[in-house]
This record gives sequence, C-alpha cells and structure tokens, in this order.
Amino acid sequence: MSEFAIRSATNEDCTAVRALIFAVLDEYDIEPAPKTTDKDLYDIEAFYEGGAFDVLLAPGGDIAGTVALLPLGDGKCELRKMYLKSTFRGRGLGKRLLKHAIEKARALGFARIELQTARVLEEAVDLYEKSGFRPSETAALERRCDQALALDLKD
Repeated sequence: MSEFAIRSATNEDCTAVRALIFAVLDEYDIEPAPKTTDKDLYDIEAFYEGGAFDVLLAPGGDIAGTVALLPLGDGKCELRKMYLKSTFRGRGLGKRLLKHAIEKARALGFARIELQTARVLEEAVDLYEKSGFRPSETAALERRCDQALALDLKD
C-alpha cells in the first residue's frame, strides 16, 4: 500500500481508534470521556449503524485518521470523531477526510451535517468554516465542546 486509503472501520479497529483519538485529545488537553462522549468507540459497528465510521490508512496500513457520521433523524447526521494523528497533519489529509465525509453523507441521503467542536481545535474549526460549515444554534453541546456548526447539503 503506497498511498493513503479510506475504509469502513470495524470493531476490530476499536483499540487502535481509541488510542489515536485519546492521543489527539491529550495533545489539546481535552480529557477523554469513555462513559459518555466516547462510549461509541467500544462498539463502532452498532453505534454507527445507518451512518458511517471510516478510518484513513497510512501507507503500511496503520490508522492515521478517523471520521464518522451519526444519523440524527429528520435527514440530519452528526459529523463525529474527525481526528488525524499529529504526524500526518499539514498534508491535506484532514481536508480529504472531511470531503469524504460530506460525499458519504450525501450518498447516504442526509440533507444536513451538524457537528460540535472546541475552539482549541483551531485547525479543524478553520477547515470546517472553509468547507462551508456555519454556526448552528440548534445543537446541545457536549461538555468538552464550545461551538456547534452545520452544513446544509444541496445537490
């Protein structure tokens, strides 16, 4: 495998996915919440049924990044767990993951993507805004998030 590839995650990926996400959270001094916000990382297949949880594979097969879509009902989904290992940042891979998630949301028939994030994740917030996400007042924020954004998908 000489290039980065994206594939659907399975429960066999849970341990590696948790390690990646918890390491990124630690970089930004954000505490993981395995009993609440991060409980999805222990049974990815069941939690994201009807949506998606995908991993970005580095050359060699290691998981370099993650992105997920959680169905919310009424044609909406939540973009969740978009993380990239620090060693792979600055190469356009975050943009690639987000573009992949937007295309997948459209393919799954969603009309709107919502997300929650923290301002401390400056690079991610900047990427979301450059990709058309705008502030949303409708989301109830998780304890580690301080802003909500949304993107309406138009054909």
